Amino acid sequence: MTGPQRPDRPVEGERPGGYAREHGDRPAFERRGDDRFGDRERGARQRSDRPAADRRAGDRFGGDRERGDRRGGDRPGGDRRGGDRFGGDRRGGRPARPAVDLPRQVAYEAIAAVHRDDAYANLVLPAMLREAGLTGRDAAFATELTYGTLRHTGTLDAIVTDAAGRDVQRIDPPVRDALRLGAYQILHTRVPAHAAVSSTVDLVRSVGPGATGFANAVLREITSRDADAWVAKLAPAQETDPIGHLALAYSHPQWIVRSFAEALGGDMGETTRLLIEDNERPPVHLCARPGLADPVALADEVGGAPGAFSPYAVYLPGGAPGDLPAVADGRAHVQDEGSQLVADALVAAPLDGPDGRWLDLCAGPGGKSGLLGALAATRGARLTAVEVAEHRARLVAQATRGLPVTVVHTDGRTVGSDPKLPEEHFDRVLVDAPCTGLGALRRRPESRWRRQPSDLPPLTRLQRELLTAGLRAARPGGLVAYVTCSPHVVETHVTVTEAARRCGFDVDFVDARPLLPAGMPGLGDGPTVQLWPHRHGTDAMFLAVLRRV
Repeated sequence: MTGPQRPDRPVEGERPGGYAREHGDRPAFERRGDDRFGDRERGARQRSDRPAADRRAGDRFGGDRERGDRRGGDRPGGDRRGGDRFGGDRRGGRPARPAVDLPRQVAYEAIAAVHRDDAYANLVLPAMLREAGLTGRDAAFATELTYGTLRHTGTLDAIVTDAAGRDVQRIDPPVRDALRLGAYQILHTRVPAHAAVSSTVDLVRSVGPGATGFANAVLREITSRDADAWVAKLAPAQETDPIGHLALAYSHPQWIVRSFAEALGGDMGETTRLLIEDNERPPVHLCARPGLADPVALADEVGGAPGAFSPYAVYLPGGAPGDLPAVADGRAHVQDEGSQLVADALVAAPLDGPDGRWLDLCAGPGGKSGLLGALAATRGARLTAVEVAEHRARLVAQATRGLPVTVVHTDGRTVGSDPKLPEEHFDRVLVDAPCTGLGALRRRPESRWRRQPSDLPPLTRLQRELLTAGLRAARPGGLVAYVTCSPHVVETHVTVTEAARRCGFDVDFVDARPLLPAGMPGLGDGPTVQLWPHRHGTDAMFLAVLRRV
């Protein structure tokens, strides 16, 4: 098991949309009618029944802090504010019963929104932190609790099930989320067990008043063992069921663990290292846009460090990247280093003949288009950025403002029938296809519990269609880079091989390894490349480069 989780932070991107949402291929987990997380009406009714202190005007996160400074002294330094700052209602001359402390309340609200509303933590949490006025260590504590609980949900659910003597899915959703939050504090943070139990019972009192005794008993049972002891009790034996053991020990669904192991050639030791890395807080990566910012100077400006591999990467020590002047004025943007590498590889590939017409066929939300547009400006080229979802097309336009980029709001599969997307026209084509996102689970931890194997068939069909369209768009001799943020072999090797076989014309694979910086370890045997969090510190990006014959 891993140690205490470090505070997380919001990441680039947005709620998945694009092709799946526009064309009705939306997987089941994205449908708001999904009842996996319980009866929404019941949850809303319980929230409306909260005590008055938890429903004060202008304070959606509750009123008083939990019992003043006595318990606050058990929390991280920023979690020790005065107990009556957020309200002082008095009834009969006595203080009103304190509500849950604000960082825990915000974490709970974010977790509940993820499970109740299919929200994404990187979208809802920043707004909640701002609304609650949390900054510094308080914000870091709330963020740690939110992301850590979401990452470890599978294992926490197994532990709660055992401690409660009933399946976790039979527990009322608001109480269930509170128990997850409490169990995470007990097992994965330095919060003393008694403080974690007491604060969680206070939380249950506000969201499910009839379950306080039940919650207290469950949480006290959870304190009877540490995380490793719970895994030893509940996980299958590693010798007889290595996939099941790793799934529970490192809180990933079994099908995802199996897909990772297959992509890593069956190496269970390396699979374990990947799972551990997936549960760590990912660093913030900036992309210094070529021609607009020097990465060394940008690193000095933001107090960061130049990246290990991408010539444009800057690692941030923390904070809110959106507040940086370099991001606000378009000299840089937030982008994982792996995404920078695969986009740059397309531009680095040798090309005979003209090189002025570039195409990004699946451009939203615009990170790779921003980098490609900046590179195009330095080389006298122009980029056409295609996005099927209108709101994501607007994001692309914002991300590429001032660059030689034309944004086209259309379906990328219309190459040849849309006059803006003629066949055999473009010199370089990027197909950053919609995928399961299994390569970015450390940044979007809730995705590991939402994705299902049944999502793969419609996604891989869409991937093949888009790659085929990209190959049609490339001129003879032109290059196409196929990219996914997933290491699943069906989305990577199978998709690219099948598309190349079915496209109706000849294509050659270009060895992608020389297109990446010299000295990068663990790039495999080629011609494709799979990046990994535990090997390269990047998201698990896949890259295949094809040349149209």
